[in-house]
Amino acid sequence: MLKKTLRWLLTLIYKVEVRGLDNYKKAGKRVLIISNHTSFLDPLLLGVFLPDDITFAINTQISERWWLKPFLRLSRVFPMDPTHPLSLKDLIHHLQKDTRTVIFPEGRITVTGSLMKIYDGTGMVADKSEAAILPVRIEGAEYTHFSRLRNIVRLRLFPKITIQILPHTFVTHPEGLTGKNRRKYSGHVLADIMTEMMFATSHYRQTIFASLLEARKIHGGKHRVANDMERKPLCYDDLITRSIIIGNVLKKTTAERENVGVFLPNSTKTLAVILGLQLYGRVPTMLNFSTGSAGMISACNTAQVKTVLTSRRFIEMAKLNDDAEHLGEQVQLVYLEDLAGRLSAWDKFQGLVQCKTANIWYKHTQYSPDSPAVVLFTSGSEGMPKGVVLSHANILSNLKQLEARINFNARDVVLNFLPMFHSFGFTVGTMLPILHGMTTFFYPTPLHFAVIPEIAYETSATIMFGTNTFLAGYAKKAHAYDFFNMRYVVAGAEKLQETTRQLWMDKFGIRILEGYGVTETTPIVSVNTPIDYKSGTVGRFMPSMEYKLEPVDGIDDAGRLHLAGPNIMRGYLLPENPGKLVPPKSIYGEGWHDTGDIVHVDNEGFLSIRGRSKRFAKVSGEMVSLTAVEQMATNAWPDAHHAVISLPDPKKGEQVILVTTQKQATLHDLAAASKGVAHILMPKKILIVDAIPVMASGKTNYIAVAELAAGKV
Repeated sequence: MLKKTLRWLLTLIYKVEVRGLDNYKKAGKRVLIISNHTSFLDPLLLGVFLPDDITFAINTQISERWWLKPFLRLSRVFPMDPTHPLSLKDLIHHLQKDTRTVIFPEGRITVTGSLMKIYDGTGMVADKSEAAILPVRIEGAEYTHFSRLRNIVRLRLFPKITIQILPHTFVTHPEGLTGKNRRKYSGHVLADIMTEMMFATSHYRQTIFASLLEARKIHGGKHRVANDMERKPLCYDDLITRSIIIGNVLKKTTAERENVGVFLPNSTKTLAVILGLQLYGRVPTMLNFSTGSAGMISACNTAQVKTVLTSRRFIEMAKLNDDAEHLGEQVQLVYLEDLAGRLSAWDKFQGLVQCKTANIWYKHTQYSPDSPAVVLFTSGSEGMPKGVVLSHANILSNLKQLEARINFNARDVVLNFLPMFHSFGFTVGTMLPILHGMTTFFYPTPLHFAVIPEIAYETSATIMFGTNTFLAGYAKKAHAYDFFNMRYVVAGAEKLQETTRQLWMDKFGIRILEGYGVTETTPIVSVNTPIDYKSGTVGRFMPSMEYKLEPVDGIDDAGRLHLAGPNIMRGYLLPENPGKLVPPKSIYGEGWHDTGDIVHVDNEGFLSIRGRSKRFAKVSGEMVSLTAVEQMATNAWPDAHHAVISLPDPKKGEQVILVTTQKQATLHDLAAASKGVAHILMPKKILIVDAIPVMASGKTNYIAVAELAAGKV
């Protein structure tokens, strides 16, 4: 009777919804129920809403709280210390009696809003007892006043609470694993199960605008989320209103599903333009203006863009008048200043009303999560740029994958200087913060090495994403206290050099988290985290990603990486077949993407990039990694910039050429600094140049380097 009364009361107050009860029944009799720990309400919620008599293995300190004791009497309580071996042995014996037992593997209530560390002991309990593991996600209780997230999230009196029960699984381990190694591995498996649970139960099957409305509901309409060099911060209500107003205007001159070019810098205005286009099913097509008018015209042809949105002020300040003029000869340029001049008081009032009522009317107009959300273009560092079509679900799933690995909260400030036409800058630098209650500060260029550290200091930035080239430049110019408030610095797009890593640690005390991704994966594939970190690697795969390594002749401990998962693009737009979507496909089937990268995956799941398949040369029948040769040069001359390419050789098939900015570099000096390295790895020639060609993202432009070398060899 007491259980029924409490179930009725909690359902009335919190609108508690239980999903997946069939999974509970299928798990069997010997079940270890693992749940995330969001609040002091969690034991009560599970005790009341899960069927049968279940046992709670609860931290001794929590089980002694006076106000919880009356509720804990509803079920059997097994007080335990997750760090104490005897407690764990007793729990194993208890489970072996075919009981259903609930445990919180984190051992404490979250103080970040995300998963805390997972204790190995819980994994060992599941392993030794041979119990089925039943993952249960509690969502919504973190917003109650019973959580420990005061001042981190906006607490509410009666938020909706959902309990989701996933299919059961078991802890499995390689044969011959014993002792501490087996315990550690079991904990590792359990942590992955919890991470997969957090992702699988997240809300990524919706549009970006629906996710924006959801973020406003969680954090409040007056919560600030975006700012730029004009210093006019936008809250959620401001951002949604502006997006609706510009969306209403653009709806009149563009068609549904039309690719509309965006030729704009990082700013809050650009963000509103992107969201306004997406609101009514138009697809923002991000033009890389660093490629000049020829590159932008090529992109417009590939994506069949007829209209390009830009700004006179931006064109003048960036000195892009000639590029804009040439582009305007091929497509229609629409200036934001002209659109703003045509807005009436009624347009603005209508946008304001639509903002306030968006939760009602948008439900009836929102598009499929699988519809195109953006077209980005590959960097073209080794070939012609291709259009990459990403869906709303692609982008949101990638953000939820990252959120399952790293904790973010509404107090974070993201400094985003990576251009939005770059996948890193678009997905992680822009969409991540605005959809998770963080504030993003837009800076128009990553090339101001002295200014960006000052901006980080001024805005008290806590999160920054960059490339090795940019991070090295900032570190050299910055004051030791400029990054005083930084929680995460994440590097991607190119290999993080050891000199850059060490400089940030020595000067700022900051450990750079290196990750890996490609535009086709939206872009994050893997990343090191504070919990899962291994120096020299690019971290572990995102949740729900599958991978296969295709064997490559001449390479024993690595293979060509193929990927599948919810964050894999919808497909390519190719220059030779404009406007036609080509879905991803590899030798492993449809939906798989061939990255072209040669990677090694160790027994803990950490990735190490050996180089691109095109970045290997065949010299006298042996495979030589050009990336490895670059690393040798970096080790020999850490302060210089290096690029290694291969050119045809009539005798040995290919010859390896080192292009470097190191003055007076010689093969003798390189060999002296690379003791123990096989002779075949040494470049045949060294070319000394004043500067290595790079792209806007900071990546080396290997096409330009090869042309430069070919002209001198």
